Amino acid sequence: MIEPEDWLVLLKDRLPAYISWEQYQQNLAQLKSNQARADELGAVRHGSALLSGLLVCGHCNRRMMVHYGQRQHHSYRCSWLATDYGGKICQRIAGRAVDRFVCQQVLLALEPAALELSLEAASHLERERADLDRLWQQRLERAAFETERAGRHYRLVEPENRLVARQLAQEWEEKLAAQQQLQEDYQRFLHKQPRLLSVQEHEMIRQLADNIPALWQATTTTDAQRKEIIRQVIARVIVNVEGDSEQVQLTIEWIGGILTSGIMIRPVAKLTQLSNYPQMCERICSLVAEGLSAECIAQHLHQEGYRPPKRQESFGKHGVLDLMHRLGLCPQRSCSQERVGLGEDEWWIPELARLLEMPDITLYAWIRRGWVKAYQREQPPRRWII
Repeated sequence: MIEPEDWLVLLKDRLPAYISWEQYQQNLAQLKSNQARADELGAVRHGSALLSGLLVCGHCNRRMMVHYGQRQHHSYRCSWLATDYGGKICQRIAGRAVDRFVCQQVLLALEPAALELSLEAASHLERERADLDRLWQQRLERAAFETERAGRHYRLVEPENRLVARQLAQEWEEKLAAQQQLQEDYQRFLHKQPRLLSVQEHEMIRQLADNIPALWQATTTTDAQRKEIIRQVIARVIVNVEGDSEQVQLTIEWIGGILTSGIMIRPVAKLTQLSNYPQMCERICSLVAEGLSAECIAQHLHQEGYRPPKRQESFGKHGVLDLMHRLGLCPQRSCSQERVGLGEDEWWIPELARLLEMPDITLYAWIRRGWVKAYQREQPPRRWII
């Protein structure tokens, strides 16, 4: 296809057209953006990734791709270097976390315009009903014209032509009946849908505008509809993960050029990836020195804003005990005591978790999923062995 800038001659509006030149240009731009290419936004699809095509890597300025894993959990990855040159993935981020952060910003941005949106919706409904009323008026005028013409034909017939007069009289009666039926249908239409919105309807629309978050979360609202709304207000979102930590710098570029920057928290795999891990360790040491139990320490950590690396909202007793073991704040049993009842190449789950520097709850989850072979002892307290 030859680009317009390469055309030798372009004469606009010389022949009747189905669409205007501006609409033609908009259609071409939409078709181009719908192409499934890395440098294009892409068409709206039905996946759960609300920001597909909008996220841009802050390192290489490339669009981040959507990756769907198990149970339809999605993530965003910048895999340009890995795909083209066999390098490493620039960045990856859990999809739900960044989707939730950006959606909150979108809802906040829509709040000042809620009333304006409601009034525009009311005006749109009024215009639609006015168009319907105009169509009804045209149908009524056509029926009245046909009825009047049938009556005129009957009045012009000669009395001697009785058969013709009888036929014309029958046609006139049919036109009168059709006109009467159409008028009754129009009255029912006006009764069900008044031409102008009532005060109650205006108030209902205003209430809907005030409940935009509820409409956004409604089960009747599809992901495709949410994506359409986001694309109407956001041009792109620049993502920059701070090292290997849980903090992500986001810059939202709104339609119109306004920028909004913020920091969001993403789930990470290890405690050591947390940006406040050193401060948290110091705080735990001080709380242990005060003689507090693991449960009390967990409560203090939650109140002071410390969070686990993954999606949990707060630390639990076992998480604190695991961290205390890593820091050497719990009395250690001898290796011979820990190995009692174990065979060669067998491990207690807490012992193996400390060795691998991972939460023991993760090992339990792997056992439930069948990823790790383990068995449970029959003697109390029925501990698991890997």
